Amino acid sequence: MFTGIIEEKGTVVSLDKTSDKAKLTIKGNMIFSDLKPGDSVAVNGVCLTADDISGDTFTADVMNETFGRTNFSMLKAGSHVNLERAMSAQGRFGGHIVSGHIDGIGTIAGISNDGNAVWYRIEASGEILRYIVLKGSVAIDGISLTVAKLTDTDFSVSIIPHTAQETILSEKKVGDQVNLENDILGKYVERLLSYREDRKKSSITADFLAENGFL
Repeated sequence: MFTGIIEEKGTVVSLDKTSDKAKLTIKGNMIFSDLKPGDSVAVNGVCLTADDISGDTFTADVMNETFGRTNFSMLKAGSHVNLERAMSAQGRFGGHIVSGHIDGIGTIAGISNDGNAVWYRIEASGEILRYIVLKGSVAIDGISLTVAKLTDTDFSVSIIPHTAQETILSEKKVGDQVNLENDILGKYVERLLSYREDRKKSSITADFLAENGFL
């Protein structure tokens, strides 16, 4: 589990992709203070398992499913990425619950300055927007942010200078794609409610019971 508080910006060293798999090698700094093989690292919000660790780089396997749901296809050597280690039990919970399981991709439709803040307007599909709540949380490329505006086709967030400086959002431009993860609480609530409705649709009816001698 992650919190959406980015620890540092890393750099893609290489992305070796074949038709059925890929290996991503990333260089960093801070996260290597206690990183071990098998640890989870969120890369632009995507939960990956650190495999080969050498000095200030680690390599992780990436599945085709991940490429299909994220903006990883845009990465290349030299690309900057947001990095966050999995939350420790002793850590402060500064963001929100982020699983590292991306729901889909959004497109930056607008960027505008507002004093010391920067507004980002993100267009997304209805499958993602259905879980977006005004003043609720959303993870954009792994960054925990608050939804400030919401329409039927997009949502907007306002970025403070610290977030812009410490993450790759400041490098984004209109038309770029970003990884989106909805607040997990809404997805669980929907699943529980839909499961209860499905259970009500039982094939055992009053007519069935009567025909079989129970009424």
